Amino acid sequence: MKRVVVTGMAGFSPIGNDWQTIRKNLKDLNTGITRMDEWDKYDGLNTRLGAPVTNFEMPKHYNRKALRSMGRVAQFGVLSTELALTDASLLGAEILKSGDVGVAYGSSAGDTDAIADFGNMLLHYSCDGLNANSYIKMMAHTSPVNIGIYFGLQGRVYTTSSACTSGSQGIGLAYEAIKHGQQKIMVAGGCERLCASEAAVFDTLYATSIRNDEANLTPRPFDKDRDGLVIGEGGCTLVLEEMEHALERGAVIHAELIGFGTNSDGSHITQPSSKTMAGAIRLSLEDAQLSSSEIGYISAHGTATDRGDIAESQATEAVFGNNTPISSLKSFMGHTLGACGALEAWVIIEMMKDEWFHATANLEEVDSNCGDLDYIMHEGRNLKTDYVMTNNFAFGGLNTSLIFKRWNKG
Repeated sequence: MKRVVVTGMAGFSPIGNDWQTIRKNLKDLNTGITRMDEWDKYDGLNTRLGAPVTNFEMPKHYNRKALRSMGRVAQFGVLSTELALTDASLLGAEILKSGDVGVAYGSSAGDTDAIADFGNMLLHYSCDGLNANSYIKMMAHTSPVNIGIYFGLQGRVYTTSSACTSGSQGIGLAYEAIKHGQQKIMVAGGCERLCASEAAVFDTLYATSIRNDEANLTPRPFDKDRDGLVIGEGGCTLVLEEMEHALERGAVIHAELIGFGTNSDGSHITQPSSKTMAGAIRLSLEDAQLSSSEIGYISAHGTATDRGDIAESQATEAVFGNNTPISSLKSFMGHTLGACGALEAWVIIEMMKDEWFHATANLEEVDSNCGDLDYIMHEGRNLKTDYVMTNNFAFGGLNTSLIFKRWNKG
């Protein structure tokens, strides 16, 4: 089996588009949650809270021809990939067009503006607004396809459109492709565009926060006073590479990816199972050949929904007890859906390198129904560990767990 390392990382988030900015906001407990006044026009929508990426623009070298097939969701993916390839010193490299470089990437859906254009056709029997690129923007694989075409990648393409596990499944499948010698390099991650329709999905389940005039106090993962999640947006790309190839070309290595576990509940679309969640975590540990006691930090899925928080925390306790520090990035960024698994992977790698891990924002008193865990509260914590884990769980009972190791050639 090949060893897999991370040689490039970049992304866009509601609390910053570079690690220095993100780290400062995490340390200062500044969240990216805001009141979305433009959602007031939607009758029946209860939540008015979102976490947008601000001041996002595609650089001028993306001309009209390049952009015509990209909605905002694909733009997040493509530009994150450009920056990650630059970080990996691979942008423009000959290997990108060799067939040895593939893509594993996803989002919950395609661009919602394009979806609305097709909805207009079905509702009003008019093709106004449709053009040759409408479907390209709408399709579930709009992000990986646009990434592949823009950078000329000719390897395999995995589309991981699996809601909240889109990004983590993309990273996991990319890892497996390299581990088994099928590709040398994989572009992996996820992205999502903030839209009121995505908030409405959770609104109908009474799962959104409606503290509309207290954006700074929500979401509150694992807290007894939580009232639901907040939708966010963003994108993040990790460049995964076969270790020997990375060493031969003198690449800077951020971390090693050593474990991936995934399974499904097989029981209910929206009610999670703590038993199979724990099973996915154990699969990741087995793949990494680690015991639970060796993991030094866990990045929780931590959405701030009642069923999700309780099931996840109980599953985590079943595997780890209360000995492993844990916190939720979604308390800062909101639930970025297809992007969350990739953003959380990027952040835990950076925190492992810095030996500092963020608290869960707004977590004041843990819900007694949640598992007994070592929740990082009120302020970040200095920790030195060689192994970190990030977990994600999606509608349909899809569960993922990834383990990263501090880079050590030995």
